Amino acid sequence: KSGLDPGGAWHAWGMACLKAGNLTSAREKFNRCLKPPMDLNQLNHGSRLVQDVIQYLESTVKPVLITDDDYFATLRELEATLRTRSLSLEMMCEGKIQHNSYYQECLFYLHSYGTNLAIISFYMRHDCMREALLHLLNKESPSEVFIEGIFIPSYESGKLHMLENLLETIDPGLESWGVYLIAACKYLQRKNYYHILYELQQFMKDHVRAAMTCIRFFTHGAKSYTELGGKQAWLLKIKDHLKVYLQEVSRSSGRKKMACTFRKKMSATDVSRHINTVDLQMEVTKFLHQCESSGASQMTDSSLPTLFGNNNMKMDVACKVILEGKNIEEGFGIAFRVLQDFQLEATEVYSKVAKQLVKQQKYSEIQQLLKCVNESGVAAKNDGDNIILNCLNEIKNIPAEDLDNLIQDMESDENKIQAYLMCNKLRSAYLVSVRQEKARAVQLVQRVRQLAESSGDDVVRAICAQWL
Repeated sequence: KSGLDPGGAWHAWGMACLKAGNLTSAREKFNRCLKPPMDLNQLNHGSRLVQDVIQYLESTVKPVLITDDDYFATLRELEATLRTRSLSLEMMCEGKIQHNSYYQECLFYLHSYGTNLAIISFYMRHDCMREALLHLLNKESPSEVFIEGIFIPSYESGKLHMLENLLETIDPGLESWGVYLIAACKYLQRKNYYHILYELQQFMKDHVRAAMTCIRFFTHGAKSYTELGGKQAWLLKIKDHLKVYLQEVSRSSGRKKMACTFRKKMSATDVSRHINTVDLQMEVTKFLHQCESSGASQMTDSSLPTLFGNNNMKMDVACKVILEGKNIEEGFGIAFRVLQDFQLEATEVYSKVAKQLVKQQKYSEIQQLLKCVNESGVAAKNDGDNIILNCLNEIKNIPAEDLDNLIQDMESDENKIQAYLMCNKLRSAYLVSVRQEKARAVQLVQRVRQLAESSGDDVVRAICAQWL
């Protein structure tokens, strides 16, 4: 008559029936006020009213076994009620809980009015992980329900191995679980739970991704190659994972290919290339670790480059190896292999090294660098000259004697002239220019004269004018 919503009254009446132990009447009352969710896969436990019902049923257990003879049922029920009225479901013996009438009542309400997450969470609370997994599969619930309802509770309660065993028991090939396992890996990566991630990847036999996680363990947080030297076991694990993957690929190539949807694939060529990278990184690590231990290391870069980064980082590794040895020659061989294996721009790397040597005022080592470059067998004709020119382009304050030595070591007269002009050594540029073929010499001397005029060097300007 007053137009009020009767739902609250029906719910209170239903709860009263539950407390009185009248389960049938309670169902009838709740049917008038409880509604199933619009989306069974929503990430919550359903309406507050349903949760109240489940909470009451779970807290008031009557451990009665339906399988018992009817003659003894009433007596046992009375005895059990007096003795264990407030026992929680977890106290029940495993295997008998499913026969408990209140447990079945919980499932009735959950299946009628609850979400898939609520049902799965109920199973998980009562150590029925297998039932939770089968429900997830049967309902084809999204991966978020698996993460929230099964995966997080499993690793938080230390039952990850139990979960893995059940997944394998239900589907030995794990294909049914592929989507869920990949989602779990992404979740762990977002949370930075890399140790659990690595364990899960090993269980999945996802060797390529496991190798990638090992790379992260090797590189993350290291501030020096001394630290990386102590983490070389991870490099061996990377190789092990990649080798196992190669073996599996070669074995499966002979058979009919299984359609594996969730393990990361990679061509045998790429895997072999990555194994080569790991070998080279081991060599780099040993060399730089040794340099740091002996005190030869002089670079103080905040970033620590490895061969697992992009090309710029790989070039930084090559520079670091050349610069940190006792001399240029000691690390050049390893650096050269890095440049060759990854097809990096060698001249750019050598120029960076030369600039660093100028900053450290090690001018004689630049000459040693040029000697190594020329003897490498793959240097182009003007590579050495270009290294010096790139160096002079940025750094002008090289002592006169060292500067002359560097420029005189250049192969091409044209490059020598360009270097002298860059350093404003106009007289030296004039002396080299006049030695050229006449037509070219005229052009070069005219250019020197113009620069002399603009810089106010009357002596060189007069010499050029007289020659012309």
